[in-house]
Amino acid sequence: MLSDQEFNDWCRGVNLPQEARQLISQIRASEPIRRVKSSGINVRGDYASRKMGKTIQFESHKIELPGVEEYEEDADVLEYYDQAYQITLEFPSSSGEIIKASHIPDFFVIRKRSAGFEEWKPESRLEKLAAKQSQRYMRSEDGQWLNLPAVAYAEKLGLYYRIRLDTEIDWIKYRNRLFLKAYTTEDYQIDPEIAENLVKLISLNPGISYWEMIHTQQSNPDDINALIATKKIYINLSAAPLAEPEKVQLFRDQEIAVAYVQMIKSQPNNGTILNILDVKPNQLERKTHNQVKMSPKAMERFLRASPEDLAEANRRYEVIEPYLNDSYRDKETVPQRTIRRWKAKFIAAQKAYKCGYIGLLNNSNARGNRLPRISQSSQDFIDKIIEEYYETFQQRSKLAVYGILAREWEKAGLTDKLPSYATFCSRIQHRSGYRQTKKRKGNRAAYQQSLLYWELKLTTPCHGDRPFEIAHIDHTQLDIELVCSRTGYLLGRPWATLLIDAYSRRILAVYLTFDEPSYRSCMMVLRICVQRFEKLPETIVVDGGTEFSSTYFETLLAAFECTKKQRPAAKARFGSIIERIFGTTNTEFFYNLRGNTQITKNVRQVTKSNNPKNQAVWTLDQLYENFCSYCYEFYDCREHPTLGQSPRQTFMSGLNSSGYRPQKQIIYDDNFKIFTLPSTPKGTAKVQPSRGVKINYLYYWSIDDSFIRPEIEGTNVPIRYDPFDMGTAYAYVKGRWIRCISEHYKSFQNRSEKEVNIASTQLRRKRQKHAQRITLSAQEKATYLEGTEAQETLLLQRLHDLAQQDIWVLIEKSSVIESKLSKHNYSANVQDVDKNILAGSESIKKPKSSAKKLIDLTKIEAYNTEELW
Repeated sequence: MLSDQEFNDWCRGVNLPQEARQLISQIRASEPIRRVKSSGINVRGDYASRKMGKTIQFESHKIELPGVEEYEEDADVLEYYDQAYQITLEFPSSSGEIIKASHIPDFFVIRKRSAGFEEWKPESRLEKLAAKQSQRYMRSEDGQWLNLPAVAYAEKLGLYYRIRLDTEIDWIKYRNRLFLKAYTTEDYQIDPEIAENLVKLISLNPGISYWEMIHTQQSNPDDINALIATKKIYINLSAAPLAEPEKVQLFRDQEIAVAYVQMIKSQPNNGTILNILDVKPNQLERKTHNQVKMSPKAMERFLRASPEDLAEANRRYEVIEPYLNDSYRDKETVPQRTIRRWKAKFIAAQKAYKCGYIGLLNNSNARGNRLPRISQSSQDFIDKIIEEYYETFQQRSKLAVYGILAREWEKAGLTDKLPSYATFCSRIQHRSGYRQTKKRKGNRAAYQQSLLYWELKLTTPCHGDRPFEIAHIDHTQLDIELVCSRTGYLLGRPWATLLIDAYSRRILAVYLTFDEPSYRSCMMVLRICVQRFEKLPETIVVDGGTEFSSTYFETLLAAFECTKKQRPAAKARFGSIIERIFGTTNTEFFYNLRGNTQITKNVRQVTKSNNPKNQAVWTLDQLYENFCSYCYEFYDCREHPTLGQSPRQTFMSGLNSSGYRPQKQIIYDDNFKIFTLPSTPKGTAKVQPSRGVKINYLYYWSIDDSFIRPEIEGTNVPIRYDPFDMGTAYAYVKGRWIRCISEHYKSFQNRSEKEVNIASTQLRRKRQKHAQRITLSAQEKATYLEGTEAQETLLLQRLHDLAQQDIWVLIEKSSVIESKLSKHNYSANVQDVDKNILAGSESIKKPKSSAKKLIDLTKIEAYNTEELW
């Protein structure tokens, strides 16, 4: 971003008017004026921008997100802001009236020599808008789309307004940008000697493929990616996707690449003659070895013929073939009169269709009276009754609506006879489908009958080009009842949170808890992912749950440059990968355990003996350990029907061909765990003498002498608290995190944030007067938590938290079990690597340049909203 001085210099350089300068200053100092929304078909999200140093909203991941990536890479773009300013447009309607419309352009872009508004739209959408609002949208003579009133508004300020189209997006180049994004910074350090050898090898072999470099020359794909990203070697980013290495050609520089292409073009042809078929509008030709020509009508009759008709025509031709050549058959079983009729039809078809075979077709499917039995006006009347009385949310029965039809038929005095009930039902069946279900049951019920969306042009693979590019997070309540490991008390059904790699279908992380989905579950599943793989996915797809829109979750993703995509609500197909795995885990794992809740789907069949609550024997820690074994071992190594190999093999081969990206590794240590803890809306707290720091109305004191130092007292320090242990918090003092304990540590130790909130709510309700909210002191909360009155009401939550502690012990005891993934030997054969991994081999070597990502503890930003979660 520009500093204030640089911005002032830029304004003078482009000779910007004062009014425009004030508008841009307002935009630069303000947050987006609206949150982007999903209309039910678009995937929205947040992009962690390096150029802007904050997250940028996009309303469509197929149009606006590629635009954001373009702004990031374009050196001409100095700054850009999403949903930055609302303008009022005035334009005449088709009737001549002046229409006023509010409009918020997608982006405001500051370029080196200009600034203005940019709106991204699909061209198909603009064509529809131009038909409805011709005074607003039009295509100029040079083919550019214009928003006339918006252009006029911007030009008055000395700015521009530009409509950007989806047709401008170079999808192969966009995919390659995403592929190389991790290497555009200096984080990945390649050995100079290795870089020199690779450049020399490519110089001696211009046009060598990426695949040959990896498999024949034993090169590390991370090194090649880094050289491409830093322009030490050249590829045409628009020619072929790097995800298909056999199609990508490498050159020393662009000049050599251009010369190479020209040399290929200048080679003489090989003498091969191509036959060009000219199909004229009035004559459709179908050429075989005998050069058969067939008219459109003949082709239509041929394509309409059933297999039985073709078999009969073949038999007839076999009979008459000798007679067509003035010969005959020795033993004839067909009457001569029939043969003469077939021969005449054959000759007539030759003259009419230039194909006698057509005359031998039975065309039996055209027999019979196919005209409707009732008039068109009567059909329209029936459709009207169906639309008004059957296709409504009342969901009347067919018989009831038929009675209404009989009544209205008589009132209308129609001359046709009232159709039968069977005819009426067939008419309803004829109209059935998505639209009818939507009218009777709503959008969600009709969604299953909606057509699948087929992309007619190549954009980006929906599951990404490589592992860790796209991952999905979602929650589900498991179909099993659990008991307490200490008391045997029934604790209910747990929730599972899964993180799944879209490319390989590999389950990256699993977390179980009794608490409903919250930011805590999101935090833990990302922690486990870093523990297992030492990295996070580049893009995370989520649903519309409030826990995914929390400031904490979005801040955590932004800190590690993860793009968040939010799929439309009630559109399960956008998350089909993770939804399918939920079904698979039920049928293959949970439904085979005692205490599963399958029987509860048929409530009338539930008895005391088969009630899952009475059958429950599994505890949370036992279930978690076995479920992890299923996800990380059994499912991971079993062949996936879509992939044709196991998720682990797909994952490994994808890393070997695309690179491991060691510069994106994250160290799983205490700093990372503290970084993933939540903070307060302010983000800091003042160190008060003899009291410490106040976090969520509780005072905490450092376990050492940090808070008694004169230079620390009275200063604001960054703070974090543990939502699973409200007795503990952390303060960042003198370059390191210090553990702090609550003044009522005995009462709050190992008590979760949820349990404390439950206790606070119950106590507040007791003291509530005239609907006024009362702030409770820490001592009151501690007393209530320890009191006998709270034992019964908080027992269930306390047992849930105790069971959760068993899960944390299992998580922390497990090592980074996927550390072998960061030990790739890129010179090894892919199949050999797969075998080594499946055998648990630790012999695979780690790339030499492996700069793990460290957390800069001095750059922890405060949250900017008071409603944190």
